[in-house]
Amino acid sequence: MKLRPGLVVEIAVNFVLPWLAYRLTLPHLGETGALLASAAPPLAWSLVELARFRRVDALSMMVVAGIVLSIGAMALGGSPRMLLLRESLVSGAVGVAFLLSLGLRRPLIFYLARATVAREMEGGAQRFETLWRERPAVASSMRLMTLVWGVGLTGETALRAWLALDWPIERFLAVSPFIGYGIYGAMALWTLRYRQTVRSRAEAPLETAHGAN
Repeated sequence: MKLRPGLVVEIAVNFVLPWLAYRLTLPHLGETGALLASAAPPLAWSLVELARFRRVDALSMMVVAGIVLSIGAMALGGSPRMLLLRESLVSGAVGVAFLLSLGLRRPLIFYLARATVAREMEGGAQRFETLWRERPAVASSMRLMTLVWGVGLTGETALRAWLALDWPIERFLAVSPFIGYGIYGAMALWTLRYRQTVRSRAEAPLETAHGAN
């Protein structure tokens, strides 16, 4: 994926600006108020997208949903182990959302990919819709990626939750980042390799046709 201006803006609005809003408002509003402030950039971006293109930005909605879940998880209490569990709730909820979307006509990764393509090129959303309708391999690959990420995220959450409740807090804090980054890195690497495989399969018939001519 090339670093296009639209992608840079998307990353800034959905990740950089929420972090900045949280850090700047935390001393003045407290944790709950800072979390609410961090939801403002992706929520505003989603409203702009809805007004311009008549569609809701899927990535922004996932970010906002994660922030809302974090606020809700604060109701579990402020004990050290509850705070450790709170870190895993968002990724677990996203994983469950991925798995549940497999029962829908289009899985969650379809909407995330379509939103990215729409920013990368003019008419990208329409082209992506056409690929989905006309190439069954695209639909099956999207469902497989949704399944892999859903299982990976929920599995990572279950493992971290078990460790947070069973291990000493010091050991959990030392090992947990390696577990999370390892699982995310493995899924990202698999996704990149799988995309290359799917692309090679799609291009093979074209190369065969050109060779025959």
